Amino acid sequence: MADALYLSLWYPNLRLAALPDKLATVLSTFAAHGGDPKVYAVTVWPVNWHEAPVFQRVYGYATEGAEPKQAIEEALELLHDDYAYEFQIGWYLWELEESGNLDSRWVRVQRLVRVTAFGPLFDEGTYEQEGHIRIDFGPDAPFLEEDVELDETAEQHIAQNIRQLVDLTAAVEKASGATARLLWSELGESLAQKLAARLGQGN
Repeated sequence: MADALYLSLWYPNLRLAALPDKLATVLSTFAAHGGDPKVYAVTVWPVNWHEAPVFQRVYGYATEGAEPKQAIEEALELLHDDYAYEFQIGWYLWELEESGNLDSRWVRVQRLVRVTAFGPLFDEGTYEQEGHIRIDFGPDAPFLEEDVELDETAEQHIAQNIRQLVDLTAAVEKASGATARLLWSELGESLAQKLAARLGQGN
């Protein structure tokens, strides 16, 4: 069963004024690891997730998107301790494209990843559990492809997806100066354990 995959990043003694620089570094890292260089959309949430957004803007895909610095400046004009700032950016992974006949092929497919920065008072200190910055990768299916027969080609593309995830995770941690990171799932299952079980089934 597919599970939502997240990466949480923490920074020592992070002040609210330093949040824009951390966000810019994280968002800019995607371009070197299979992602778009520009931001698709931004949403600013006040107090908690139950409140209506106080700011929302859709820039568009790829070349129509906004430079990370521009999107951050617009969103963080409303810089408050109890706000959360969510940015959507494109990230490309291999997926098996099924066609109407017996043929199928592996293609690079865009998924929207959400990068969210939390003010220290947002939703009663959400950052303590979920990080000063949290990356929501969406379903973990591209890293497991549980409905796909594990032949050599499938294993190769799944391995490339996993390598891209590992490289991005290491890069954002290093570039942004995070002192702690955690790759976790909504259901609490370990991706590594699920992957080991998946590969065991294919042997």
